[in-house]
Amino acid sequence: MKITILGSGTSQGVPMVACDCHVCKSEDLRDKRLRSSIMISQNGENHVIDSGPDFRQQMLKYRVKTLSSILFTHEHKDHVAGLDDVRGFNYKESRDMEVFCTNRVEEALKKEFHYIFSENKYPGVPRLNINNISINNFILPGGIEVQPIQVMHYMMPVLGFRFGDFTYITDAKTISKYEIEKVKGTKTLIVNALHQKEHVSHFNLEEALKFINEIKPEKAYLTHVSHTFGTFKEIEKMLPQNVFVAYDGLVIDVN
Repeated sequence: MKITILGSGTSQGVPMVACDCHVCKSEDLRDKRLRSSIMISQNGENHVIDSGPDFRQQMLKYRVKTLSSILFTHEHKDHVAGLDDVRGFNYKESRDMEVFCTNRVEEALKKEFHYIFSENKYPGVPRLNINNISINNFILPGGIEVQPIQVMHYMMPVLGFRFGDFTYITDAKTISKYEIEKVKGTKTLIVNALHQKEHVSHFNLEEALKFINEIKPEKAYLTHVSHTFGTFKEIEKMLPQNVFVAYDGLVIDVN
């Protein structure tokens, strides 16, 4: 299984609009962060977690020619806004896009993209097949089993996903002991770490490292990174030996 980091930035991305801080002005390509998303690739099939505002750019940048499904963590705009651009895959692959999401996310999609779900559809709108998920395991096209991990994004429930020995969690602030037990045994972990300061709805660095220490993966990567955190090189110096800064375009091979 191959994991591609399509985006590792927070809701405003890095650089942030109208910002002249040293991070936003950095020339290091690892400091150019699109909105958070990853792609899981196995046996010739690709599956994307979240289609944020940069979804089209990400598909073009990484030359994604086939896409079997999209999984949604939650309904915030920086995770769903690019859904309309599945049309290219609908056309090329002559099939509906398989979408895996909770009932709550489905209702949000129906409001945000009402035209997709209209009875009298305008020609050329995206074609979706909604698969409702909850906290129970489910199977993706191609036979990949997924275990949802429920975390809290302030007061909002968000799903992380575990694929065998790999777990992806974004937009977490708190995680119950029951859900933490689901993550234990993970060898490769990607988890959000917004910056160093306390935040109402995201792990900061201290909280992310505490969580990583509890899970004890072989390797962990920080994502959903803000421009207020620092540059890639600055963050790297703050981390333990087995923890790394994720960046756009990073490819991770997992068993």
